[in-house]
Amino acid sequence: MDVKNIAATSIDKYATELQKLSKEIWENPELAYKEFRAHDVIADFLEKYGFKVTRKYKLETAFLAECDFGGGASPHVAVLCEYDALPGIGHACGHNLIAEVGVATGIAIKEALESCGSTVGKLSVIGTPAEEGMCGKADLIKEGVFDCVDVAMMAHPSQFTLTRTKYTSMIPVTIIYQGRASHAASYPWEGLNALDAAVMCYNAISCLRQQMKPTWRAHGVIRRGGLQPNVTPDETELEFYLRTPSETELKVLKDKVVDCINGAALCTGCKAEYKFGEKHYQALITNEVMAKLFDDNGARVGLEFEQREEIKQKFGGSTDMGNVSHVVPSIHPKFDIGTTASNHSKDFTVAAGKDFAQVNTLKIAKALAMTALDIYTQSELLTKIQEEFKRNVPTT
Repeated sequence: MDVKNIAATSIDKYATELQKLSKEIWENPELAYKEFRAHDVIADFLEKYGFKVTRKYKLETAFLAECDFGGGASPHVAVLCEYDALPGIGHACGHNLIAEVGVATGIAIKEALESCGSTVGKLSVIGTPAEEGMCGKADLIKEGVFDCVDVAMMAHPSQFTLTRTKYTSMIPVTIIYQGRASHAASYPWEGLNALDAAVMCYNAISCLRQQMKPTWRAHGVIRRGGLQPNVTPDETELEFYLRTPSETELKVLKDKVVDCINGAALCTGCKAEYKFGEKHYQALITNEVMAKLFDDNGARVGLEFEQREEIKQKFGGSTDMGNVSHVVPSIHPKFDIGTTASNHSKDFTVAAGKDFAQVNTLKIAKALAMTALDIYTQSELLTKIQEEFKRNVPTT
């Protein structure tokens, strides 16, 4: 039997168990760096199917599941799982399905290569916690987890099926204004209103949008605005996320926002303190050689790719898989789970737990597995992938 057919058959064979795994994660949502149950159930599953699993690998809720085919360390393919949820709305980004895809892909690759007696390369399924808001993969990169990996892949639930997704660079910024409290009715002239500073900052950034490029984003909230109407607020806090398609543009936007922060302080006499996140999400760089392989394999398994240009060209959110794509050739396709609901909504949470979401979840796993098998079985592909990576990834 063709090695790709073996991979597809493997996923079909375990479909019921894979869905149970996904459902277990979906029914028990856990926040970033608190994914203890998901960590354990995924590790147990992979151990059951012959992977050597290292639990709490570098981070408390990360894991490494390995399979060495005995013929040297290259190609070393890493398939990534995510499994953290969102506050209040559970798996509204479908990370239960990302975990399922990662596990299914890994098992399919392993069984396919073992069935044909391959002695080429190494496979890792890596559990990557804290994608939502905490950029967990940046921590894993810092810990050297990807140092010996040749290529990385994963897939993300969506309303569309796309190979090349325009994920943006993103950095958070926390802004604190220090004023001076006073009685707001009796002695207002004695106070310095930190809420006025926060509102001016918020409005200044809103006005800045007129001069921002269509692909830039700045969105935020006022986290603290004061305690009593009759007490001039002496401390307020805002948080913004800044997004652009590239690292260079992100620096430009940061400088403009800093001007807004300082301008509001100057207008109100308050003191401004701001801190950009120590970690930030880097824009995703899709490896085109890998992407073309995935296109072909996706068509083979019956994925229906989005054709509308306005969807294909749209810039969206951010992912820490972008950070991985700057150190290892990567792909991060999206797959339609059969809903029109947007990610990070309650309706998407519901859809991620439905039977109909399984159709493309299994197909995308098959396509990823087949893409990995191309890399394992065609030695020249890895060279092409690495050459393309060197051409397109910034060196600074």
